[in-house]
Amino acid sequence: MSELVFEVVQESDGGYCAECLTESIFAEADTWEELRKNVIEATTAFFFDRPRPDRVRLHLVRDEILAVA
Repeated sequence: MSELVFEVVQESDGGYCAECLTESIFAEADTWEELRKNVIEATTAFFFDRPRPDRVRLHLVRDEILAVA
């Protein structure tokens, strides 16, 4: 496996939640830098007994509603 993709959502309180799309790996944090660290830590723990992926992709999903009237 060369890459894991995480879908990242920014919570209303400003924190972040990340969920891997192919494995049961989750992470959360108050800042983007902390999230990056937590995702790597969670990925390392998940793959502790087998080869880890080469890369992790964080895909930030942003849902925004715009008024047009």
